[in-house]
Amino acid sequence: MKGHIHRYDAIVVGGGGAGLSCALEMSTRCRVAVVSKLYPTRSHTGAAQGGVAAALGNMEEDNWEWHVYDTIKGSDFLGDQDAIEVMCREAIDTIVGLEHLGLPFDRTPEGKIAQRRFGGHSREHGKAPVMRACHSADRTGHMILQTLYQHCIKNDVHFYDEYLVMDYLQEKGACAGIVALSILDGEVHTFHAPVVVFCTGGFGRMWRVTSNALSLTGDGGAILLRRGIPLEDMEFFQFHPTGLYKLGVLITEGVRGDGGILKNDKGERFMERYAPTMKDLASRDVISRAIYTEIKEGRGIGGKSYVNLDATNIPKHLLETKLSEVFDLCETYLGIDVSVSAIPVEPTAHYAMGGIPTDVDGRVVIDDWKTIVPGLYAVGECACVSVHGANRLGTNSLLDIIVFGQRAARKALAFLKENCVPDLPPGADEWVHAECDSLRTRSGAGEKRESMHLIRKELAKGMMDDCSVFRTGEKLRSLQRKLKELKERYRKAGITDKGKTFNEDLVEGFELGCLLDQAEATVICAANREESRGGHFRNDFPKRDDVNWLKHTLIHYDPAKDEWRIAYKPVVITKYKPEERKY
Repeated sequence: MKGHIHRYDAIVVGGGGAGLSCALEMSTRCRVAVVSKLYPTRSHTGAAQGGVAAALGNMEEDNWEWHVYDTIKGSDFLGDQDAIEVMCREAIDTIVGLEHLGLPFDRTPEGKIAQRRFGGHSREHGKAPVMRACHSADRTGHMILQTLYQHCIKNDVHFYDEYLVMDYLQEKGACAGIVALSILDGEVHTFHAPVVVFCTGGFGRMWRVTSNALSLTGDGGAILLRRGIPLEDMEFFQFHPTGLYKLGVLITEGVRGDGGILKNDKGERFMERYAPTMKDLASRDVISRAIYTEIKEGRGIGGKSYVNLDATNIPKHLLETKLSEVFDLCETYLGIDVSVSAIPVEPTAHYAMGGIPTDVDGRVVIDDWKTIVPGLYAVGECACVSVHGANRLGTNSLLDIIVFGQRAARKALAFLKENCVPDLPPGADEWVHAECDSLRTRSGAGEKRESMHLIRKELAKGMMDDCSVFRTGEKLRSLQRKLKELKERYRKAGITDKGKTFNEDLVEGFELGCLLDQAEATVICAANREESRGGHFRNDFPKRDDVNWLKHTLIHYDPAKDEWRIAYKPVVITKYKPEERKY
């Protein structure tokens, strides 16, 4: 062992909403540390705008079973119904719990938590939209993040900020900890613990147009993939329909929930053609495809690749209060006043439905027999408990991170009572030292120096062109070959900064390797699934095929051989049989 060693009862990797929720729940009964490559309140949870779902019924009649149905239907029937029932049933107590922590929800005149409409959420099993999204203006994620962080500080959770986790440790099949690089000084640190919870977020930076922060590079999933843990349902990635044109910056669904309307170049409210009941509040996959179809058929604004989101019918005082962040974003980035001008929007890569496979208690499972890795947990966007299936409903992500963060914490505390601490494996930090040395010392290939930046740029373009809202087998197979080439070039590519202090070149080099592995898994799974379902739409297989494809994909990777293997596991169906999705 060359570096520093820290010992804890539990390590949480990632300081976003999922990580903080889990750490807070464990903090009064065990010694827990949060290891994050960002300062926690900079985590991407803070970018979540519109709300968090719960069938409180504060504004109009609602029922948690209606929420279950909407989530299953939104998932295009690929979501595991046992997990969805858990999430929606526990949503009500979860929101009340956040309120008791002091989260400043908006209020009704009677003092109850205010709610708004959101895409895909309905009453009475799809009859009409319902107000279900609890919100704090359009900064709900930010408020959740701040509230949880303050309570973690109060409960003496230990934070290791700006530490890049690079490896996961196992001893005799059980979790033994993680290895991380201190970005400040380049020192390697080993965190020895019998419980590790991965809460590392998504991987949307592999696409050119994305709402994801620069930090969302899929580190957690890639690390575990290289250590023999499969990933689940990687073919399903959600494109949010309303990202700012060319920038990808998210414009919350709350704009449409409060009355905003999507319009094409002719000024038509085109969603009436695609979803006559839900219109602009249909699920995200439906609206994203509708926007691309309008653009393809020549009805983009001025012939360009965007449509308008018209919020001018919303009173200005509501825009400045309930939707203040949208108001500020549009003024800052586009110089427009949304109370008088329409917002130019296009679909933006937004959310990973797939990830590290888990059960309803956050325990990582590696096959269709639900074999558990002792001590290893995952929560949030990096995980796949499969409450989102093939397509996530808006406001369910913030709910997911809190409900399953708390459940994983409770299960981990029970595990700690019953199990001893495994030994550190021999040479626990050797791989990380070798990887850092390799990134610092390799100088490129022959006369032509390979560029990390250029490889990443080509990755983002290829994924955007051939693996976004619309896909075909031919393009996906071509992209597979391109990714193989990019990975070969990456293995030869060096970095400019050879130092240790705040070496962002090294960090971005490691992140690029993670993105390439996650991208290859995504494309292989997308090429393999010969149907269209939710966020995965194949032009060459445009219909959903429940006979052959009502199943989850598990993809395994052998880094020594650079080989991939696909397996499957069944979808859990308890009450709602697959039906045609109608809007």
